[in-house]
Amino acid sequence: MSQSTVLERDEQTIESETIVSVEQTESVSSAFSLMIDENAIAWLTIDVPNEKMNTLQTVFAQQVTDVLDEIDRRKSDIKGVIVHSAKPDNFVAGADIRMLEACTTAAEAQQLAETGQVLFERLEKLPFHVVAAIHGPCLGGGLELALACHSRVCSDADITRIGLPEVQLGLLPGSGGTQRLPRLVGVLPALDMILTGKQLRGKKAAKLGVVDACVPESILLEVAKKIALGKKPKRHLGGKEWLMAKNPLGRGVIFDQAAKKTNAKTRGNYPAADAILEVIKVGLQKGMKSGLQLEAKRFGELVQSSESAALRSIFFATTAMKKEHGTEAKPTPVTSVSVLGGGLMGAGIAHVSVSKAKIPARIKDVSNDGVLNALSYNYGLFEKQRKRRIITKAQLQKKMMQLSGSIDFTGFAKSDVVIEAVFEDLKLKQQMVASTEENGKEGVIFATNTSSLPIHQIAKEAKHPENIIGLHYFSPVEKMPLVEVIPHETTSDETISTVVSLAKKQGKTAIVVADKAGFYVNRILAPYMNEAAQVLMSGEPIDHIDRALLDFGFPVGPITLLDEVGIDIGSKIMPILVAELGERFQGPDVFDVLLNDNRKGRKTGRGFYSYKGKKKAVDKTVYKLLKLKPLQKQSAPVIAKRCALMMLNEAARCLDEGIIRSARDGDIGAIFGIGFPPFLGGPFRYMDSVGISQIVDEMNQHAKKYGDRFLPCDKLVEMAESNQRFY
Repeated sequence: MSQSTVLERDEQTIESETIVSVEQTESVSSAFSLMIDENAIAWLTIDVPNEKMNTLQTVFAQQVTDVLDEIDRRKSDIKGVIVHSAKPDNFVAGADIRMLEACTTAAEAQQLAETGQVLFERLEKLPFHVVAAIHGPCLGGGLELALACHSRVCSDADITRIGLPEVQLGLLPGSGGTQRLPRLVGVLPALDMILTGKQLRGKKAAKLGVVDACVPESILLEVAKKIALGKKPKRHLGGKEWLMAKNPLGRGVIFDQAAKKTNAKTRGNYPAADAILEVIKVGLQKGMKSGLQLEAKRFGELVQSSESAALRSIFFATTAMKKEHGTEAKPTPVTSVSVLGGGLMGAGIAHVSVSKAKIPARIKDVSNDGVLNALSYNYGLFEKQRKRRIITKAQLQKKMMQLSGSIDFTGFAKSDVVIEAVFEDLKLKQQMVASTEENGKEGVIFATNTSSLPIHQIAKEAKHPENIIGLHYFSPVEKMPLVEVIPHETTSDETISTVVSLAKKQGKTAIVVADKAGFYVNRILAPYMNEAAQVLMSGEPIDHIDRALLDFGFPVGPITLLDEVGIDIGSKIMPILVAELGERFQGPDVFDVLLNDNRKGRKTGRGFYSYKGKKKAVDKTVYKLLKLKPLQKQSAPVIAKRCALMMLNEAARCLDEGIIRSARDGDIGAIFGIGFPPFLGGPFRYMDSVGISQIVDEMNQHAKKYGDRFLPCDKLVEMAESNQRFY
């Protein structure tokens, strides 16, 4: 039985058994209502009008106050309260982030947090048992609301997610989450949840004690009724949790370790993490009242921080992109895909098609071993999910049944989209186009996963070039969130919309980019990597260069990234970019030297680093190979700025040339495709925050010192002269 059916059934029952019905508040668009049934259970229902998702908004504060006032007036009629959602697929997805944009001062944002704290404290102090019945997302302010209840029960449905993701927006939970969660589950689990923003499935939430029970959605409200009519629970932390939370010595150790671990990840670039540690620690040391006061104060400060503003901009951008299809054309439904190539890319593409898009995928490879390897790779990924109890054994088997493979084109006539992931060879890819048109259904879309070859060249011999498009995934496909959709001149709008829609179903953020060498992501990455190589050839140590860019905010350093991608891959892409875009893409001659010594990176066990199992260390023999004597001469910020400026300049060129459609797309592409520091908002928001004039001045200074490759592009010069911004 679906949750919507359960809710309809229970609300009908409540209506027929009601002994008192509270009038809706006078406010237009009331989101909170109250009904009391014959069992003396008060049902506090959340249903934001005209919205698919329930979110907490400032305008609802008075509505909640009115409902709580009515509960106080009807105390003699009530034995228990159940807080639930009338939405069929969500509880409360969090606070509406838009209201933060209206805050002009930290004090205004602090007031928002304090208002939530007061309302949730009133809920918590109700004299009868208050139960949250959770189905679907219960995130951020939604979980803070549930934590203020005395008990929580959730459904075991796949859509149920429970967490405090505020840190991902550069914030902390501001309505009591930092204080109630540690007291409920213990310091360690609470720190893990709040510092990472991870979302728990129902069973995991029950195991940690975030919820008291995880049940089938068909009986969720019945279980909530039984709990509400019982006594309030008396909660006590276990011995280990007590030692860490209450004992000053144990508490000090755990917070010191957490601070070190957090700083190693954030490198001081995310102030929300430090604020979270501080607020939780103060609350445990000085009491909940002090903790709540500091929580609201830090929340207000973080809302006004540049880091949170940048992270919120990413949230708004990706939310807007979910509603877009790249063109005005209506996408064609995709019910089956085929993948050409059973390597890691092909296997990953098949995986996201089955696991995320829930579309059957057929894999073709030149050998049975290739097909088997792809199937085995998928089984391994699903098995990890089973071990983590994300899926059951039966679900694993069902998902594997959606995968098939062969060494010929059998079954391709059923596929709506064929995604090619073979070697970067133009003739081979053109042959794949011809074979697909010969063996596929009429109107089949051919999407090529190329990182460098122009799409119009791949489509040159096609009978139906309007159905040919680029679909550039990033490795590993199952983890990387971005995909570049690359139409050529005659690709139809319907093909673009269909492929963008498919990519989104696969769990990807899709940006539409123009068909030119390097597309967008690799084009802005190449100058950045080249400059890192220039710095290396000047004698700076490998690990010093990597640390400099890690401190700047990239997830991995450029030298490590080259090892991860593969030095051989870099050697193939660079000549294409030089031929198509000019000498500024010509980097120092390190590729051939390393490849002649059989150094391809991690996949061969050595590149700039040597790899033994999980251990990685700088391979100092590289210095001798490149005839270098490593000596740290430049500071980390100087090195980071050198590399970053090259990326910024190329990003501006890409926007000017129409490679990307907007600064927004350019920021999302850089963050999700390369790992440009999210707290900086992407290359375009970063240039705005620094100031275009200053960026141009710095580029000119670098050009005098290091060469003309740093000269700012015409777009930036014009913007600086006219005092323009990208946003």
